[in-house]
Amino acid sequence: MNNDNPLMNMTAEQIMCQKVITVPSDWSVDRLARFLTDKSISGAPVVNNVGQLVGVVSSSDIVRQAGSGLMDLAKRDDTFYSDIIDESLSPEDQRAFQTIMDQSVLVNDIMTPMVFEVSPETPLFQVAEAMVKGRIHRVMVTEGQSLKGIISALDLLKVMTL
Repeated sequence: MNNDNPLMNMTAEQIMCQKVITVPSDWSVDRLARFLTDKSISGAPVVNNVGQLVGVVSSSDIVRQAGSGLMDLAKRDDTFYSDIIDESLSPEDQRAFQTIMDQSVLVNDIMTPMVFEVSPETPLFQVAEAMVKGRIHRVMVTEGQSLKGIISALDLLKVMTL
């Protein structure tokens, strides 16, 4: 690797988005779908009732839930998450899914119950490697128990094109 490349010296803290929008684990999936549409985002970190980071949820999770009659969500394993690609849905598609939502299904029922975390000092190339190896689209930047920021695949692409 070339150490003359400015990207090699960048850290997670330098590119993370500090304004992290979280969602409560006890929201209905319908409320989540409306929230993601209103905020024009494709996913968010999930927090429990004491504000602790417990997972990540995306529009792909909503899509899977809408078609959950075809799969048993209780039998999800690590390969389930690594085999699914996080696709962007148009606002029209998201509204269509809202009409078929089971109001008893909560964010906690559909979220990915794993959080990929890095510290603010983590070198950017290590963040990128973790995202590629984990086949994930978001990494949480944490310090201690505190959520400091989030880095998406799009954030990495923006930095690489500067």
